[in-house]
Amino acid sequence: MASSAEIAWESIDARFDNQKQQKKKKNRAGAEDLQIKGYPIGGLSIAGHETWVIMPSLNLAFDIVKCPQRAISQQFLFISHSHMDHIGGLPMYVATRGLYRMAPPTIIVPKVIKESVEKLFEVHMAMDHSELEHTLVGLDVGEEFCVRKDLKVRAFKTYHVIPSQGYIVYSVKQKLKQEYSGRPGAELKSLRLLDNADALRAKILIMESTYVDNLCTVENAKDYGHTHLSEIISHADRFENKAILLIHFSARYQLDVIENALSALPPPLAGRVFALTNGF
Repeated sequence: MASSAEIAWESIDARFDNQKQQKKKKNRAGAEDLQIKGYPIGGLSIAGHETWVIMPSLNLAFDIVKCPQRAISQQFLFISHSHMDHIGGLPMYVATRGLYRMAPPTIIVPKVIKESVEKLFEVHMAMDHSELEHTLVGLDVGEEFCVRKDLKVRAFKTYHVIPSQGYIVYSVKQKLKQEYSGRPGAELKSLRLLDNADALRAKILIMESTYVDNLCTVENAKDYGHTHLSEIISHADRFENKAILLIHFSARYQLDVIENALSALPPPLAGRVFALTNGF
């Protein structure tokens, strides 16, 4: 349902002029990583079009669509849900790593879609006559995956129109210490992220904020399993994160609309909220 609505919005946005299209190309080509609390974070996230976010220092990627080289270089890929603008590039991600003779990747998906993803790979292997070597892990809410001795990832429940989940990345030292929480593309409904205490205490929280103005009401955003910036503002006192990175903005926005909305954020959000705006 959400994907259909997003595509409809894209058709409306076909009125964008050539100048904006050229600006988008320039932004995508020349984008640099955001530096947030000691972590470089890269990616591109436009609602209904594509979402991928990488943390190169941790060798992690979240969601995959058009398989940019920097996303392919990350060995561990975490999928939030199975909408095409978040999972569409999965076979190509594996195939390209094989082409470059890189180690077979490890892909973590919600357990509920693991069987479907296996069938997806079977179809592509049959058509491509290739092995598409990879390790596929189905992770359920509350379950953990060990990336390496000092890094664990735990899945937590998020709310969308189809099954979805977010991921919390923990830095493991003498005891489990939370360093980072990522949930690109795993949309919330009615900000039920508030039920996930660790996500709200993470050093960095990455979450979608598809709408930032009156383009869409809060109620309509909830119907599509998305979050409105006003909801984040309403619950500002609950976010203990050092930094919050917002992603997945509607393609109907101009860059200045997003920037103006964030610059107007009140305390305690002001100064610690960032936006992934590559492509706008």
